[in-house]
Amino acid sequence: MTVATVPMPIASSGSFLITPNVGLMVWTLVLFGVSLLILWKLAFPRISAALDRRQQAIEESIETAEEMRRRADELLAEYRERLTEARKQAEEIIERARKSAETTERLTEEDAKQRREELMERTRREIEMETRRAIQEIRSEVADLTVLATEKVTRRTLTDDDQRRLVEETLSELDFSALGAGGQG
Repeated sequence: MTVATVPMPIASSGSFLITPNVGLMVWTLVLFGVSLLILWKLAFPRISAALDRRQQAIEESIETAEEMRRRADELLAEYRERLTEARKQAEEIIERARKSAETTERLTEEDAKQRREELMERTRREIEMETRRAIQEIRSEVADLTVLATEKVTRRTLTDDDQRRLVEETLSELDFSALGAGGQG
């Protein structure tokens, strides 16, 4: 069996897309209108609400970010202020420590100077006392030697009155002031 094919004219095969068909156009417009109405009633409000929510979330994020930036700026300013204050306090502490050290040094020097002067004065007094004691011992020794020498020269023993008179005469002739002045100079 052979099937016979009917040839289609070439001009009419692609012409339905190019040539306006009123019925097809009407139905297309009706379906487009119904689709637009359905989208307008159902999809557009949801899309619009979603866009509004998104816009509101973005605005809130921007406001939050601005608030956080403002707080960060405030904290930074406060930090800088505290840092400046801490530096001032550190400088004050250093200055007080420096002044305290200078005062302590000055007081220590004054105390050492006073102690040195007291020690020098005490040493002078001790030297003076030792000089007087030494002079007294020398006088006593000179008196004893004078008595002994006199006894040997005169070959006799002197009475206490003679010894006293002889010692006083001999001591009055000696200059002990030079010994006292030499010890102090």
